Amino acid sequence: MARHIHIAPDPDTLSSLAAEQIVTTAQAAITDHANFYIALAGGRTPQRLYEMLAQAAFADRIDWRRTHVFFSDERCVPPDHDDSNYKPAAKTLLSRVPIPTGQIYRMRGELADAHQAAREYAELLRERLPSTPQGVPVLDLILLGLGQDGHIASLFPGTPILQERAKFTAAVHEEKLDSRRISLTLPVIEAARHILLLVAGEAKADIVRDVLHAHGGSARFPIHMIKPSAEIEWYLDAAAARKLGDFNTPQNPA
Repeated sequence: MARHIHIAPDPDTLSSLAAEQIVTTAQAAITDHANFYIALAGGRTPQRLYEMLAQAAFADRIDWRRTHVFFSDERCVPPDHDDSNYKPAAKTLLSRVPIPTGQIYRMRGELADAHQAAREYAELLRERLPSTPQGVPVLDLILLGLGQDGHIASLFPGTPILQERAKFTAAVHEEKLDSRRISLTLPVIEAARHILLLVAGEAKADIVRDVLHAHGGSARFPIHMIKPSAEIEWYLDAAAARKLGDFNTPQNPA
């Protein structure tokens, strides 16, 4: 897969660079096909990014009336739960910009049956998104994080969901964390027009090194299972990138 690496000196600069990329992608998508379809990520790392996107310097450059927001994954909790991926995104971004509420599509993690929630979200993707000739829903941009174990969205190494090619969303149980979740599957991620991977903090330095230095063709980490034609924009802060050494992929320092 094509990889472009951007390294920022600190988390604030990192978030600003990523926000600029999202604005640029949104403007291009709306010019091209009238709407911007984005999937947001959970976790702590994107919270500063969401705060920045809600500020006038970025928010005023996105046509929110033509923006449709999805989520890459969700924990099986109600939307007001502290573990919800939807809750912080709604608080820091979605409630602060003029996006129609009907264009915010959250995964219903509160349902008792996670498989039913996954089926409902897959149907929503079919209804609301354009698709490839093979029928796979196409997002303009998917924002992803990288867990310390190498997971993206809720695609954890060694879990059965990694083999899922027929469903667009699926339920997953992560045994080590004893966590039930719903996630987009690999076909949807690799069909996206842009994949933005946002990683920050010294705690991520080892996994960033391991993932980026892994030999081509390795399937040790979920991100390596994405088809080679996909382009991934890596946005790292200096702490997360500090163990890359002389990694030979072009870098774009902030």
